[in-house]
Amino acid sequence: MKVVSIQRASCVVLAGLLLSWPALYNGYPLLYPDSTDYLTSGAPVARAIFLHHFDGYYGTRSPIYSLGIFLAQWNLTPWPVVFLNGLLTAYVLWLLVRSLLPRHTLTNYLCLVVALSFLTGVGWFVGLVMPDILGPLLYLSFYLIVFFWETLARAERFALMLLACWAIASHATHLLIAIALCLMLVAVLVLQREPTHRWLRAAGSFATVIAAAVLVQFALNTYLNGKPSLNGERPPFLLARVIADGPGRWYLQQRCGNLHLAICERVHELPDNSDDFLWTAGGVWSRSSEAQRQQIVKEEMPIVLGVLRAYPQDELIISARHFWEQLSAFELAGFDATPWVMQTINEAVPGGETRYLRSRQAQGTLHEEFFTDVQSWTVTASLGVICMWLVFFRRGRSRQLIGLAAVIAFVVITNAAVTGILSNIEDRYQARVIWLVPLLAAMFVLTWLDNKRTSTLRLSLSQSEVEEVLDSSTIPQSASVTLEAPAIQIKKKP
Repeated sequence: MKVVSIQRASCVVLAGLLLSWPALYNGYPLLYPDSTDYLTSGAPVARAIFLHHFDGYYGTRSPIYSLGIFLAQWNLTPWPVVFLNGLLTAYVLWLLVRSLLPRHTLTNYLCLVVALSFLTGVGWFVGLVMPDILGPLLYLSFYLIVFFWETLARAERFALMLLACWAIASHATHLLIAIALCLMLVAVLVLQREPTHRWLRAAGSFATVIAAAVLVQFALNTYLNGKPSLNGERPPFLLARVIADGPGRWYLQQRCGNLHLAICERVHELPDNSDDFLWTAGGVWSRSSEAQRQQIVKEEMPIVLGVLRAYPQDELIISARHFWEQLSAFELAGFDATPWVMQTINEAVPGGETRYLRSRQAQGTLHEEFFTDVQSWTVTASLGVICMWLVFFRRGRSRQLIGLAAVIAFVVITNAAVTGILSNIEDRYQARVIWLVPLLAAMFVLTWLDNKRTSTLRLSLSQSEVEEVLDSSTIPQSASVTLEAPAIQIKKKP
């Protein structure tokens, strides 16, 4: 038993390394402009918590994610973050394969990991120092908790719930999608006519995880910043979105004469791009003082609600267009080197600039276009496999497999809606979940092969084996024995 456990653990570790290949190919962990903010903020958060030394600024991102990756890398090197991402992804995939395919688990698992690693973008997000990979792991963890609670060990349930809690607290979109997914999963259990205690248990587990994540995040932000807050020092993303869409600009231009708002001081400088509003050096947010920023954030929701009341149809049409564009935007883009990373890498990882400059990302030789094409072909083929499974393969449709299809379809659509409508349209947002589509197709194929293999084994009993069964039983000689899938059938002669 111990040998088997060591073999399985080694397999998961090997899978984690395999999933990390893009970072190894790059020669350094993949970095996004936000990555250095996460890396830099971890140490101040840790000093505030453990040493009670307050710095006054802890970044604009999730302090919980920053703290988590700091405990892994200690500002020495970001490589432990990559390997942590790989191990977490490999572990969740292992539980998924073991639960759905309890026979030949190791073989099926390794086939799945190899296919996903080289044909989809999952490895790129494993190698990226960002919380992006935690989103899909969160959604798969909720799926496992709902459909395989009884087969999971107590330690496995705790590990999945802990991972889900960290993932929810690591990014605002994860919280929104998690809440929507919980409601959908409870609805699926009710529609499948599951016993009341099963969906009540699922609802209780979800509520516990989400409440814990929200409370920890709220408490930590309050402790660090001295005032109650769920998102800390976040920029006004929604305000930037409605202004970039157009209705926000129209609303302010028409009403700033009568309204005394901080944003009205720059009403004639409002851009048509949310990135320009928030991040450009000469943008509204960058040029505002700390007092002006606090006032803009305070006025954000009244302005957004006013825009929705004044231009509901315009915002609905614009949001629908953004959703559709985001749904099909999943190229492996956003991995180019940026000046911001160059400027801040040494602050995040002392001495890291030299190693980063030697990477393919810094030199522009990652060849993302080729891997984007591979992923696009894989997603297209996977959609074809899923459609064929839905139309032609009615046998083998277990409740659990249908549940996985519902979860992945819901997540892919909801992720496009949340990110496309509330933020910018960016390939990275959808690419971080689109690999779940090939995962679903692969599980369909592996389940079909497993069922076919099992049927073949049942039909391969030789005549001598049947005679041994007859000799060792009390079946009367007047009975006839026939081999019919899925088992031996014994019929009494007339």
